[in-house]
Amino acid sequence: MENETKPRNDRSGGERPRRSFNFYWIYGVIIVVILSIQLMQLNGGSRPIEFNDYERMVNAGDVRRIDIVNNETVLVTIKKDSLQKKTHLDKLGADAAKAPAGPHYRFTIGSSEAAQNKLVQTAEQHGVELNFETQDNWGRDIFQWVLFLGFMVAIWVFFMRRLGGGGGPGGQIFNIGKSRAQVFEGGKSTNITFNDVAGLDEAKEELQEIVDFLKTPKKYTALGAKIPKGALLVGPPGTGKTLLAKAIAGEANVPFFSLSGSDFVEMFVGVGASRVRDLFKQAKEKAPAIIFIDEIDAIGRARGRSVSMGANDERENTLNQLLTEMDGFGTNSGVILIGATNRADVLDRALMRPGRFDRQIFVDMPDLNGRVAIFKVHLKPLKLDTAVDVEFLARQTPGFSGADIANICNEAALIAARKKKDHVEKQDFLDAVDRVIGGLEKKNKIITTEEKRGVAYHEAGHATVSWLVEHASPLVKVTIVPRGRSLGAAWYLPEERHLTTAEQMLDEMCAALGGRAAEDVMFGKVSTGALSDLEKVTKQAYAMVTVFGLNERVGNLSFYDSTGQSEYTFGKPYSEKTAEVIDEEVSRLVEGQYTRAKRILSEHKDKLTALATQLLEKEVIFKEDLEKIFGERRFDKAEVAPATNGNGHVAQEAPADTIPPPTTA
Repeated sequence: MENETKPRNDRSGGERPRRSFNFYWIYGVIIVVILSIQLMQLNGGSRPIEFNDYERMVNAGDVRRIDIVNNETVLVTIKKDSLQKKTHLDKLGADAAKAPAGPHYRFTIGSSEAAQNKLVQTAEQHGVELNFETQDNWGRDIFQWVLFLGFMVAIWVFFMRRLGGGGGPGGQIFNIGKSRAQVFEGGKSTNITFNDVAGLDEAKEELQEIVDFLKTPKKYTALGAKIPKGALLVGPPGTGKTLLAKAIAGEANVPFFSLSGSDFVEMFVGVGASRVRDLFKQAKEKAPAIIFIDEIDAIGRARGRSVSMGANDERENTLNQLLTEMDGFGTNSGVILIGATNRADVLDRALMRPGRFDRQIFVDMPDLNGRVAIFKVHLKPLKLDTAVDVEFLARQTPGFSGADIANICNEAALIAARKKKDHVEKQDFLDAVDRVIGGLEKKNKIITTEEKRGVAYHEAGHATVSWLVEHASPLVKVTIVPRGRSLGAAWYLPEERHLTTAEQMLDEMCAALGGRAAEDVMFGKVSTGALSDLEKVTKQAYAMVTVFGLNERVGNLSFYDSTGQSEYTFGKPYSEKTAEVIDEEVSRLVEGQYTRAKRILSEHKDKLTALATQLLEKEVIFKEDLEKIFGERRFDKAEVAPATNGNGHVAQEAPADTIPPPTTA
């Protein structure tokens, strides 16, 4: 008769299956009983004593017989009359006196010949019967081997479970090829819907169409449409790709499998491909279903780029299996694959083609309206002051992702709590923006008077040049309070533009070199404080010449490779003569703007000095202070918002996600 599995209630009120009886426990009990009987026969129910106790018993004439077993153990049998003595009754009890057969005591002498000779002499002197006996200790030997082997098996199982990912049905070594996906079905949800996702209207629209297809397929199939097989979410980090996937899991009433690309990577050969097969097998059994693979570039990187050419590449085997499962010889109906990555340029072309990923959804940095919507979502749980303006906060954060905005809202609440306020105020958000952009203020940092004066003129030089050139971002705030790793910081108002002209880039380079130019004009020497400025300007100049084709001498050429293949080549896509021309033009551009910045500062030296003096007195100055010194700025447009570069000097070359990384000669 087969064992029946009956449900039983758990503490949560649900039912769980009762485990069936395992017959291996019977075998274990039988082995333990046999070993116990063998050990009991070996000891004979005797009590352990010391050799000194035995000598006292012999001298008292109580010992009738001794048996030396295997030259190690001595079994002592007491005379029947002597068992009634109080000494033996206390040790053996009344039951031992009723069973005088013995042996009653035992002790161990090891394999010492001297101890055996002494026992023999003592037995002869007191008329004790002596007997040598040999017994097979197979029970004890088996018991020792069972303990040893059991210990080794336990260690092996422990390590295999750790290697396999822990206990449970998916963690055993024999199930290491099983999928590790987290499944959302049967009422289990992420509790996130599309209403919780803000600022991504276009991406939401495309994904909502997939969810709507799963809910009401007849509306589309009636026109002959087919469900998309896959959608790839591409965009910079923190823009909400994983959040969109969570919203799909919360909206779609179908099984949702969620896992990361690294879940396919394992130290064992063939495990990645096996997990891909098992993942799609489970999804097909529950079709229609959705599979979400986050950071898909972990297994989707283009083939043929392995360092060890010709060797077996486990990652490529996993990718080949994924390509086959998505659109191979077999059918794959009812399973939608959604991937997310911020490295779409390194993905394999076969993975990107229609039929596998039919849609590529670009999740971009939010614009002004998108940031307003994102702020409204993250401001809901905060106790806000009535003076907080959401649109003002959105203008203060150009180029910020959704994750950055969430961080700013949290930092503002922490700052307000640190100051023991009842509500989060506007200034708390401004302090949070400064904290996220520039780092924590270090007011106690030791800095000499001469260094502080140099930093003041450096920052005043940035502010002066940016105020007087047309296309540079105007200043919002300047501080010489050390923040993060910088000794000073400047916040600007960059224009949110999608196209950048050569004149705009040259003005931005001129403003970035204003700090070093101010040091040169005022002190006749320069310092190392312009490192980040020089790095930024150099990259901009090389981008103008080699990427954007904004140089007359080099011409309308771009050496940028959007496929990413140039990362794996050792040569340059241009000749040595062209490289010399590029270097000469870059140097000419940078030095020309540096000379221009020095000329502007020399013409307005009095205003530069006034600004630096005020900065030394107040340590922090704002746009209004510049207007008092320079007058109203002629080139001002509608305000957008402040942003900084990595050193605290805030500026924007162009939208960060539209400019490819510049190549250098």
